[in-house]
Amino acid sequence: MKKGIIVIIVIAVVAILGYMLFAGRYNTAVTIQEEAKTAWSNVESAYQRRNDLIGNLVKTVQGAADFERSTLKEVIDARAKATSVTVDPTNITPEQLNQFQQAQSGLSSALSRLLVTVERYPDLKANQNFLNLQSQLEGTENRINVERNRYNEKVGEFNIYIRRFPNNFILGMFGDFDEMARFKADEGAEKAPDVEFDFK
Repeated sequence: MKKGIIVIIVIAVVAILGYMLFAGRYNTAVTIQEEAKTAWSNVESAYQRRNDLIGNLVKTVQGAADFERSTLKEVIDARAKATSVTVDPTNITPEQLNQFQQAQSGLSSALSRLLVTVERYPDLKANQNFLNLQSQLEGTENRINVERNRYNEKVGEFNIYIRRFPNNFILGMFGDFDEMARFKADEGAEKAPDVEFDFK
């Protein structure tokens, strides 16, 4: 009788330890992975806010009848391209992230050219709607940077967790957890831009 109780206790302890070892690590990995996906959703939300603001900015600029149409077309085309590139948050690959980042960089570049061109239109520069949208865009760019950093932190936490021993061994048995891709700086971003002032 006593042997039977001891065997049951040993089996129960082994089962509890096995559950804690496997289920605990699996559940933690799921939690961190979901937090990283949520962080990615926040990145997309910040970019969506920028796209919405750009649409309003373009409409405001279009009101200036003599404004350069080619510059506006570049922004409209870049915005369309940026919104067409989507990333599956359940399987963010470096290739998908790179494609997304290139589309967003193209939009940033077109937007910068638009804002530089606006400098030649004093009436547009004084337009309160334009000034408000420009200010909101600047705030949104900061928000995008914050959200990308938060995403990278969560991805780093997840990648470290799944690679540590014994997690890598235990989680590898399930096959559900691959490393997630991080945002990287655009190529050449480490170089300071040349700034030239024309005082003529």
